[in-house]
Amino acid sequence: MKTTSPPHQTHPSGDKRLKMLDATLKRHQYQQDALIEILHKAQELFGYLENDLLLYIAHSLKLPPSRVYGVATFYHLFTLAPQGTHSCVVCTGTACYVKGSQAILANLEQLTHIHTGETTADGQLSLLTARCLGACGIAPAVVFDGTVLGNQTPESVAERVQGWLKIGDR
Repeated sequence: MKTTSPPHQTHPSGDKRLKMLDATLKRHQYQQDALIEILHKAQELFGYLENDLLLYIAHSLKLPPSRVYGVATFYHLFTLAPQGTHSCVVCTGTACYVKGSQAILANLEQLTHIHTGETTADGQLSLLTARCLGACGIAPAVVFDGTVLGNQTPESVAERVQGWLKIGDR
């Protein structure tokens, strides 16, 4: 008879979030095909997926760490670093690219002094990209804190982001 749980490790920090993650692992019966759901729960609990957390999940599901890391980096909704208070996700799919998403990104990088995948030093803004948002009819599309807006320009995006930042303090 196959056991459904891995050998228990007690986490030295006693972090209650790990206990909640363990409950999720148990609810999914440590099934490897529940990896995405488990990663979602881990990110919900911790805010992002740090390396130690990915290793913990890999060990719990008896998966190679490379597989867990591969899934976490493939899907744009997962993040491996702490995120800012606000997020700006610029679509870089073909329709958005053709209609100017690269100009939007370049303008944002100049305005915020960060690159794609980074967070401003004050922790206010994370600048991200997505391979495709599926909003091609309103290209170029940008997601501001979970809200998709279409037909964006470098100026319209900068205006929105400036409200989140203290640009004059730099």
